Amino acid sequence: MQKDIASIRRDYQLASLDETNTALHPMDQFTHWWEEAIASNIDEVNAFVLSTVDAQSAPSSRVLLLKGYTPEGFIFFTNYDSAKGKEIATHPLVAMNFFWKELERQVRISGTIKKISADDSAEYFHSRPIGSQIGAWSSPQSQVIPDRDYLEKIVADNIEKYKDGNVPLPPHWGGYIVLPTQIEFWQGRSSRLHDRIKYHLSSDGQWGRARLAP
Repeated sequence: MQKDIASIRRDYQLASLDETNTALHPMDQFTHWWEEAIASNIDEVNAFVLSTVDAQSAPSSRVLLLKGYTPEGFIFFTNYDSAKGKEIATHPLVAMNFFWKELERQVRISGTIKKISADDSAEYFHSRPIGSQIGAWSSPQSQVIPDRDYLEKIVADNIEKYKDGNVPLPPHWGGYIVLPTQIEFWQGRSSRLHDRIKYHLSSDGQWGRARLAP
């Protein structure tokens, strides 16, 4: 083990988290932490890691951007034909992880996932910059391509094709919503004795919460 890596550590002392000061519903607690994260001017505060598994149960993770959330769950957009889209179609169980290091906090989420409506996807798609709309038509996401020129040629062709600015929603592109069944709020504490409050959705649709050992 390399000592210069093994010696890297930080003692977390900014805040604490207790059952008595967390909301009864995890989405209310998420809103509270989200508003504090926004107020902290964290760069790309909406970045999170999404983990999926493929048909052979091999895990895969990547960083995405949250584009909204509701009392029901967390929303993001992507190419349905991408590697993650195919994995979601095979195993619609996923995990999400937000890490706001400036606040010494994590939010860990696991649950099921489904597509949102085409109308909702279209509404968001047409709010994006025109370059991003063209990009959604141009990139065969996760597929092997010969070189960068291949991609840029498709982009140029689509810029010409949609030069009137009216870019339709691609049939292979849209939103997902993650429907949580567990949400854990992690607050860093000194000496690695972190606070962890975990919410769990019961079979009757009620949320319970408990403290986990760090």
